[in-house]
Amino acid sequence: MTILVTGGAGFIGSNFVLDWLAAGGEAVVNLDKLTYAGNLENLRAVADDPRHVFVQGDIGDSALVSRLLARHRPRAVINFAAESHVDRSIRGPEDFIQTNVVGVFRLLEAARAWWQALPALEMENFRFLHVSTDEVYGSLAEDDPPFAETRAYQPNSPYAASKAASDHLVRAWRHTYGLPVLTTNCSNNYGPYQFPEKLIPLMIHRALSGETLPVYGDGQQIRDWLHVGDHCAALRRVLEAGRVGETYNIGGLNEKANLEVVQTLCWILDEMRPREDGRSYAGQIAFVRDRQGHDRRYAIDARKIQNELDWRPARDFSSGLRHTIAWYLDHAGWVESITSGAYRVWVEKQYAS
Repeated sequence: MTILVTGGAGFIGSNFVLDWLAAGGEAVVNLDKLTYAGNLENLRAVADDPRHVFVQGDIGDSALVSRLLARHRPRAVINFAAESHVDRSIRGPEDFIQTNVVGVFRLLEAARAWWQALPALEMENFRFLHVSTDEVYGSLAEDDPPFAETRAYQPNSPYAASKAASDHLVRAWRHTYGLPVLTTNCSNNYGPYQFPEKLIPLMIHRALSGETLPVYGDGQQIRDWLHVGDHCAALRRVLEAGRVGETYNIGGLNEKANLEVVQTLCWILDEMRPREDGRSYAGQIAFVRDRQGHDRRYAIDARKIQNELDWRPARDFSSGLRHTIAWYLDHAGWVESITSGAYRVWVEKQYAS
């Protein structure tokens, strides 16, 4: 038995592969394009594991995906492959349309063609799990109820719109062709191996480098924070017992304002890696011009996955953040290897204001 994971060298994908194999799961065929955010160093721990087969390639390469399906005969496809950073989508949306919309379409078509030719029992047991985001739902006011699976889509960024489109394609392939799909919409993930363009690893990296910690606007944008380990556990549960055709929202039940996250991170760093001058890292915080179309609040209603699949997050934000900071402190070489000149140029351009 085998599963096909796409985007398995990225942040969430690599954590899922490591978690899956550590838990004794069956073999993984790992397809990743290795863009700037994909890193084989994330998978060093399973480099010699015969259950892990890595293939560099694009989900939009229909011929390649079809060959992998025919050769390895996976019982499930778990799709993590995506362009995922809102800021980059604002500066250059075309890559997001190409990967998150066209790529998912081609992946669905390859999966459908292969699935329809399977023997009856394999056909019945096959699953296509599409991993998506809460950003497809838009923005919440301070007193709005959290996002439930029944909330209408209202994406506000090119990234969110491209993911919403992919969700709709997955739904349509179930309704029209009967493909046995599952969709998950998760809140903000954090944890090991996250590329330092996202808030938490960006702030850790810049704090330790003695640079300013750029916070958009007034810093009161609220997000629900989900440790990537909890996310992986939820995905395993959805794949195991989720009802075909259903969507499950996965949240960490940890709503925090961005400024609070950065301040808490600074205080933990003050304890774990004090500055030489004895001052707090919080003194490096600098407010910058707000992101275009910045959503004010995201929050997840996770009652469906809790009630149907008996899943809930195991980590609270405080312990999860400490664990994450400790990991980055212990893996300075990993951070240094990926924060290249191109990365530095992008960060300076993005936060110049």
